[in-house]
Amino acid sequence: MVALVTGAGRGIGRATAELFAREGASVVLCSRTRRELTAALSAIRTAGGTASARVTDIGSPRQARALVDFTVRRYGRLDLLINNAGILGPRVPLVEYPLADWTRVLGINLSGTFYVTQHAARVMVGQRSGCIITLSSSVGRAGRAGWGAYAVSKFGVEGLSQVLAEELRLLGVRTLTFNPGGTRTAMRVEAYPSEDPGRLRDPSVAADALLRLAVCPSPSISGKAFDLENLP
Repeated sequence: MVALVTGAGRGIGRATAELFAREGASVVLCSRTRRELTAALSAIRTAGGTASARVTDIGSPRQARALVDFTVRRYGRLDLLINNAGILGPRVPLVEYPLADWTRVLGINLSGTFYVTQHAARVMVGQRSGCIITLSSSVGRAGRAGWGAYAVSKFGVEGLSQVLAEELRLLGVRTLTFNPGGTRTAMRVEAYPSEDPGRLRDPSVAADALLRLAVCPSPSISGKAFDLENLP
C-alpha cells in the first residue's frame, strides 16, 4: 500500500504515518513545517519503515498537485489519501470573524483538501482502486457557536466526501470522513487552552481507527461519516 498523509508533522497525522509505515505501507508525509516533517520522517525510517516527505502548503493548487505527482513518481501508485492537514482559526462569532482569517482557514481546510483530493482521485480512478479518508469534526456535523470558519470548512469536507462517493462509487474509489473526537493535539490545546490534556485520547487511538477504515474492503462504507463509536 502507498499512503499519502497530509499534516503529518505532528499529532494525528504523524501517529497515522508512523502506524501505516509499521504495518508495511510506503508512506508520503507532508507538512508546511520542515522541522516537524524531518523529525517525523526520521522516526519512521529509524524504525525501519519506508517513507518520503515533502514540505507542502496544500492551500496552493500547484503545490497540492506536485505532492500527488511526487508520490506517484516515487512509489508508482497511490492507494490511500488521509486528508488530515488543517488549521483552527480564531474562536469568535461569525459576525466578528476577520475576513483574512476566513479566507486563510477555508483556503487550507476546504480548498486545500479539495486540491489534493482531486489529483489523488484522478490517480485512483486510473487504477480503479483507492481510498480517501478526510478528518472531520463534530462541529462539521452540527453547527456550534464560536467555531467560525473551522466548522464551516468541516461541513464543506463532509459534502465533498459525499459528492465524490456518488461520483466514484462504480470506479473502485471509496471516500469517507472520520471524526476523531477529543484528542491530545496542539490544535486541541489551541481550541481549549484550559483543558486537562491528560483526559484526552492519544493520537494513536485515531491512527488505529484510520487504519481500520483504510483496510475495510466493503464498498458500502463510501460516503459515510464515521467516528470512534461507529467504525465498521
